[in-house]
Amino acid sequence: MKHKRNHKKDLKKSNKKQANIRRIKVSNKNKDNNSGRKHSNRLKVKEDSKIFDLEKDTIVGTFQKSRNFGFVVPDDRKLGSDIFISKKDCMKARNNQKVVVQITKMPHKDKSAEGKIIEIIGDIDMAGVDMMSLIKEYDIPYEFPMKVINEAKAISQTIDINDIKSRKDLRQEEIFTIDGEDAKDLDDAVNVKKMDNGNYMLGVHIADVSHYVKEGSSLDKEAILRGTSVYMLDRVIPMLPVELSNGICSLNEGQVRLAISCVMEINKEGNVVSSDLFKSVINVTRRMSYTNVQKILDNSDEEVVKEYSKYINHFKLMEKLAHILKDRRNKNGSLNLDIPETKVVLDENGIAVDIKKYELTFANEIIEQFMLTANETVAEKFFWLEAPFIYRVHETPDMEKVAELNKFLFNLGYKVKTSKDEVHPKAFAIILDEIQGKPEERVISNLILRTLKVARYESENKGHFGIASRYYCHFTSPIRRYPDLFIHRVISKYLRSGYNLSDKEIAKYSVQATRYAESSSEREKVAQKVERESVDIKMAEYMESHIGEEYDGIISSIMSFGVFVELENTVEGMIRFDKLGDEYFIYDENTKTLLGENTKTMYHIGDSIRVRVIKASKELRQIDFEKVQSEED
Repeated sequence: MKHKRNHKKDLKKSNKKQANIRRIKVSNKNKDNNSGRKHSNRLKVKEDSKIFDLEKDTIVGTFQKSRNFGFVVPDDRKLGSDIFISKKDCMKARNNQKVVVQITKMPHKDKSAEGKIIEIIGDIDMAGVDMMSLIKEYDIPYEFPMKVINEAKAISQTIDINDIKSRKDLRQEEIFTIDGEDAKDLDDAVNVKKMDNGNYMLGVHIADVSHYVKEGSSLDKEAILRGTSVYMLDRVIPMLPVELSNGICSLNEGQVRLAISCVMEINKEGNVVSSDLFKSVINVTRRMSYTNVQKILDNSDEEVVKEYSKYINHFKLMEKLAHILKDRRNKNGSLNLDIPETKVVLDENGIAVDIKKYELTFANEIIEQFMLTANETVAEKFFWLEAPFIYRVHETPDMEKVAELNKFLFNLGYKVKTSKDEVHPKAFAIILDEIQGKPEERVISNLILRTLKVARYESENKGHFGIASRYYCHFTSPIRRYPDLFIHRVISKYLRSGYNLSDKEIAKYSVQATRYAESSSEREKVAQKVERESVDIKMAEYMESHIGEEYDGIISSIMSFGVFVELENTVEGMIRFDKLGDEYFIYDENTKTLLGENTKTMYHIGDSIRVRVIKASKELRQIDFEKVQSEED
């Protein structure tokens, strides 16, 4: 998903014509003002218009050396002040090295903040330094403590025969993993059968991570701290050590593995009519990639079809069931936000050499539909058991935001219908259906996404608006998400006890559910920021080598200080008003439109525009365009 770059120049606003309409004259004399990132619980000091905004006492930045002292320019430009470093506190850092600085004195009046370098990350152009700087900036725990490593290494990489006896043996079943080519932590496997009564049997088999990560262990405590795996462009920072994430917990082809299986009977309308949840032992028949499954479904690659000819009927059946499940979901109002994801191609040195849209196929959709169905089934089952649980919650959007969205949509000929100050997912789904394949699809999808609330974890079930579901949880990825691991532990407790937990256990897990839902939501936010900014850095790095080149794009957003433009390859940059035209612009905040006073050129969100790249900076994580003037202009 795409996110606007952080840009620094905010042009002066003058001569208000009426509420929410501004007349803006372009000027090159305006001062920088970066909107920056939002953080809670920060320490703010304001002295002589300087703002120093800290969440912790360390910052990451670039060292600049002078003869008798140095200073560090923070990566977080919102800090608004460079850090003075005395010669004795420089740690022999060289010019233009990325460093970690501990703040020793806050800024005061005309004096800069002071600090000492506590770590040298490396030269700014060294491979991996940009990503490591980001890891340090957000304080991501990227190395496991020795105690955790030793605990992981002590776990056997083979299955104990005693662990199999009490489980349902599915080793003779033909079961498949379907993932991306580069995936290593394979925590879900599937199989589909046609039943005698015409219904489908869907099996979703998830790695039994809770069997290995014991409650209260060092592994468990570290997983709680991390909350989630972090997927950056050149690396994965896993929630669990490799011995588990890529080893005994990964559902590797041809290897016996312990699992928790959710087996569902699904009718021709896509409804789950019965289900069973149990501990199992499986042996994955084949590891499949999305690419090869799609080639099989399309019959587009003779060699691939021949290689997997023995299993083609399995994938055809999966395709048929996935269509049924998706059709039911669409009828219920599930939102299909067609927002292209970015695929960044790196060379062997970690340098971005290409940016393109990540192409999704129906093979991806098969796994998506199967996982959604398993997550819903498990959530509903444990909701009615009144079990202590962690749900994935996505609440109804605020009506004020829906009204704001409708102001934009009105100019594009659409409207989200509401009734009695309520909105149903179907109202959004109708719009998404109407715009499918049209030029404005990407822009409106993004506007709808910004209108929706952010999904989070909670111990109370509040439904999931985005998929139009009353019950939803995350059950399918316990290798990389702690809420999944926690509910696996709860499920295991219920299965072992015959669904009869003591009041004491219920009380204990209820407290844990609330605590872990909150901490996991926070860790997820941090992980998403790091993942987004890693893409921003590499996008800017890629565009640094394309200065002067021209591209076609669409206006993705209009603000009071510039116009954001998204290119076909998902790169987004900004045209500042002085690069849009030499005239006054009238900005309407309600409709987010811009009118050139002399030329009468009107700019709307969704308009096509030709742009030239004039500046890009991976340090600032920003890309600047200018409008390519046509003869008519």
